[in-house]
Amino acid sequence: MSARTREQLEEALFPPLVALLVALICGDLLIMSYGQSPATVYRLLLEGTWGNAYGFGQVLYKATTLTFTGLAVSLGIRAGLFNVGAESQLAAGGFLAALVGLGLSPAVPGVVAVPLCLIAAAAGGGIVGAIPGWLKVRFGAHEVIVTIMLNFVVLALLNWIVAAHLHVPETLHTPEIRTGAMPRLESVISAFHGSAANFTILIALLTAAFGWFYLFKSRRGFDLRAVGLQPDAAEYGGISVGGVWLRAMTVSGMIAGIGGINYVLGYKHYYEEGFAGGSGFLGIAVALVGRNHPVGVVLAALFFATLSQGGLAIHAFVPKQMVEVLQGVVILAVAMSVPEVRAVLRKGRKPVTA
Repeated sequence: MSARTREQLEEALFPPLVALLVALICGDLLIMSYGQSPATVYRLLLEGTWGNAYGFGQVLYKATTLTFTGLAVSLGIRAGLFNVGAESQLAAGGFLAALVGLGLSPAVPGVVAVPLCLIAAAAGGGIVGAIPGWLKVRFGAHEVIVTIMLNFVVLALLNWIVAAHLHVPETLHTPEIRTGAMPRLESVISAFHGSAANFTILIALLTAAFGWFYLFKSRRGFDLRAVGLQPDAAEYGGISVGGVWLRAMTVSGMIAGIGGINYVLGYKHYYEEGFAGGSGFLGIAVALVGRNHPVGVVLAALFFATLSQGGLAIHAFVPKQMVEVLQGVVILAVAMSVPEVRAVLRKGRKPVTA
């Protein structure tokens, strides 16, 4: 292993580990403030998640959606943009996937229906993502403000369409899709019986692999990272900064939109108001903790999904909200520890001179 590779691994691994240690210490203090044993609570959390097949399946299901939203946010950050609209992009993707599933005949085979629903989901998220990208390029509108406002507009619009035209009576969801459902993992691994984990997780992993290839092995990925690091220099080098921004927001929205199929095609088989459940906003935390790297995003998604599912297993001992506090502590610890740990590592590498 070269010295450069070792340095990159150290800077990638040590800051999150330090942040995790800080979060565990804060978690210990919170748990003890409720008169409980940290060892007991952490044991129950692990037993309720990775310690049994159903809990692990639920972790995988939640991590799948978070992987999509985390990848979407991280791609935007790599381009120097902060996409806060993954929530509405996720919902738009799930809604269009449900519409296509409803419109197709039940006779259409799944191998045809699923790709069509995927394309619809990507298109829905991509359209919502492209709007703030175009407004930024055309008028200089800040993407944070636009994406926050679009969250309200898009979610309200979709809810109105469902409530006024598509809902099943006495519910807030569409009818079940006729074709295009993703099979559950329990169909091949019986131990996952009852969990919502489905084969969308494979699409999430393929998307992460695509994200890695796009960012680090393609010319357009190089342009995107160059614009994110120094847009003025990139433009001087012949890169269309506006084109990169528009493309980055569109692709970011497409990735988030595809995440909508995890619920619509893989779990409930219909679009429902509020199905995103904050996954779009939690994707921001996943991207930051994952250091905006596709591999880190997948690992961070598993971590936050474990905390989310584990909160259900420990609520008899401590309030479930404690898990949300712990998530916030992890984010703050990462934000504070990354520059400090990097400074220590680089200082330790400086050669000693006489």
